[in-house]
Amino acid sequence: MQRLVLDGPNSLRWEDTAEPALTAPDQALVRPIAVATCDIDPAVIQGRFPLQGPYPFGHEGVAEVLAVGDEVTTVRPGDKVVVPFQISCGTCDSCRRGRTGNCRSHPFMSSYGLGPMGGVHWGGLWSDLALVPHADAMLVPLPAGVAPATVASASDNIADAYRTVAPHLADFPGAEVLVLGGPAATSIGLYAAGLALALGSTRAVYLDTDPERLAIAAKLGAEPIEGKPTERVGRFPITVEAAGGAKALVAAIRATANDGVCTSVSIQSQDVALPMLEMYSRCCTFHTGRAHARPAIPQILDLVATCRFDPGVVTTRTVAWEDSIDALLDGPVKLVATR
Repeated sequence: MQRLVLDGPNSLRWEDTAEPALTAPDQALVRPIAVATCDIDPAVIQGRFPLQGPYPFGHEGVAEVLAVGDEVTTVRPGDKVVVPFQISCGTCDSCRRGRTGNCRSHPFMSSYGLGPMGGVHWGGLWSDLALVPHADAMLVPLPAGVAPATVASASDNIADAYRTVAPHLADFPGAEVLVLGGPAATSIGLYAAGLALALGSTRAVYLDTDPERLAIAAKLGAEPIEGKPTERVGRFPITVEAAGGAKALVAAIRATANDGVCTSVSIQSQDVALPMLEMYSRCCTFHTGRAHARPAIPQILDLVATCRFDPGVVTTRTVAWEDSIDALLDGPVKLVATR
């Protein structure tokens, strides 16, 4: 079979490798049919994010089930499924608490397509075949009528956006949301704005300097405002920092209303001095960290299947599988490759 390998900055190639095979009764063998770029992928490809190659690439996608072990009961050959990017067993203490990104049955941060950081032996989803352990716990069948390309990013980026708004809108129905968009988490910020409205927010403001992202936010129904992430546009019960950098992070916190919640989905590579007295005085809750993707995927698919949310609006380029390398090197906001 063939798989896509990242060798280093701006260097991708197709590699012939042995096909994976079922080795345990709880596993599934799948064929990826729609894969998407994660927001860190352009930085990785361009050498701006420290993931050393070579390693199998790709960790967001929808696949077709080809074979299952004897103990698998929730999927069968022919099913279309979302493959969560994180490896999780579904039965350990962390998984039962919904913290599937910290599954205790596998090494820390085990995942597809993230090189040494996630464990190279899992391979990548930009591949002809992929082996899925704990298939009943991991794989999520696509509802009827949902196109694989539309939800290829449900594996990671859409789930990352979902956790920034869903639990807080459940606590504060109708709350207004501010998203500080930008290059650090390009699609996650856009998904967050769209999901906020799908989940009942009465107003979702998307602040960014990029015309393309602002236009996408408008298509999602958000209120686009052109400006730097440090620009004050009011205070909001729910804020999302997707712009990157210390100044944007502090600006998001300062834009959070009394008793509000601020979530940062960008990766801060440097220490940031937080305005702790302000946060304390306003009873501001701040959250950062990796998303636990698997628990959010069924809710995301339901929103898509019931036409309340269309993540396909965020996709800026769709290409045939064989055109993946050239498209990846171009670095679009959200790329989906299909076959």
